[in-house]
Amino acid sequence: MSENAPGPGDPRRTSDPAALRPGGVLGGTGESIVVQKPETGRRVAPPVEEDKPEVFASNVRRTSSSQAGYDEAPASVGRLGVVLGTVLAVLLVGSGITLWLANRPDDSKPAADAAPTAAADSPAPSASAEPTVPPIKDNAAVLPTVSGATGKKADIAVPKQQSDGSFVVKTLNEGTGAVVKKNDWVTVDYTAKDWTTGKTIPSSYDKGGQPQLFQAGAGELIAALDSSVAGRKVGSRVLVVAPPAAAFRDQGNSQLGIGAKDTLIFVVDIVRSLDPGATVTGTPAAAPSDMPQVKDNGKKAAEITVPKGVAAPKTLKSAVLIKGTGPKVTSGQKVVVQYTGLLYSNGKKFDSSLDHGSAFSFTTGGGQVIQGWDKGLVGQTVGSRVELVIPPSLGYGDQAQTGIPAKSTLVFVVDILDAG
Repeated sequence: MSENAPGPGDPRRTSDPAALRPGGVLGGTGESIVVQKPETGRRVAPPVEEDKPEVFASNVRRTSSSQAGYDEAPASVGRLGVVLGTVLAVLLVGSGITLWLANRPDDSKPAADAAPTAAADSPAPSASAEPTVPPIKDNAAVLPTVSGATGKKADIAVPKQQSDGSFVVKTLNEGTGAVVKKNDWVTVDYTAKDWTTGKTIPSSYDKGGQPQLFQAGAGELIAALDSSVAGRKVGSRVLVVAPPAAAFRDQGNSQLGIGAKDTLIFVVDIVRSLDPGATVTGTPAAAPSDMPQVKDNGKKAAEITVPKGVAAPKTLKSAVLIKGTGPKVTSGQKVVVQYTGLLYSNGKKFDSSLDHGSAFSFTTGGGQVIQGWDKGLVGQTVGSRVELVIPPSLGYGDQAQTGIPAKSTLVFVVDILDAG
């Protein structure tokens, strides 16, 4: 996925969203695992694609090669991002449907920013008022009827009457798990229908469908989804009735056959949540004697000691320090990790997500991170702590980064927190 230009309407967008990434901005201000591709070492912005509605919701434009994408880190998280663009994506399998971010017009930006591909002599279009998201209610005069067990695809009966325009978020079955907090990483399953047309929208329970992994309340999704989980317990089933202003606004979504005035129905099952500062649990094993030794430091960056007198390896080396019990990470999955990185040459730390206070997310196998990460993490199990020693050929090669000299061998300790 490639993403470089900020999309209109992102409330958190005060600078280039691609600058949010581990270690700082590439091309002179520090970086750790993000791929450097410009020939001169500078970031080169690809042409921005014209605005168009996309599947399930986004504030960010994407290129046509992207299957799904997220600008995930809230503004308080360290500098994430990629030269290729925003480092957040979710694999679309089978039905090709997930919850995508919807482009929203931003009246606060000049017309040239909102439509950079327009001819210079073209008159600027007149700005239209962006629909205001209605206040959330927990009930309405008429609501859909939902049946079926939590954790399985819901049966949604659409009323004959049309919605009264209320934005409803209502817990149908309360779970027994932890309460989801804002910015927690949350995995949900969902069923959806278009109230206005009665059309069924493909869900995560369909064959080939995938649960959705995102940060709760981070302002990344359409309001219908962004507002549906924070403050509710894991294991809950939640009904969401979203008028256009809480869904695709006045754009609709042609890919899903959703009109500009359509009200949507979601039934969201909250599967699990993860604190953004979480680390994996378990008793760490010692690394092999010829690899850097790792001392667990709880919620702080791990202490990593490079062995004296051992030459840097020429090929990728990895060691599982804590073996997770979750599923194996597959190529194309979105993963959430904590990491600490340092130079093999002198043991100097150059970055850690734990110093930023939030986990880092990227899509495996998509060239969004250095090859050593893609090769070293795919096939590992969720819940694992993995040490990687990455030669320059699988890192930054002869491209120096701030704090990382050219041709550096890199050491990372990575906690794989979740995948979806």
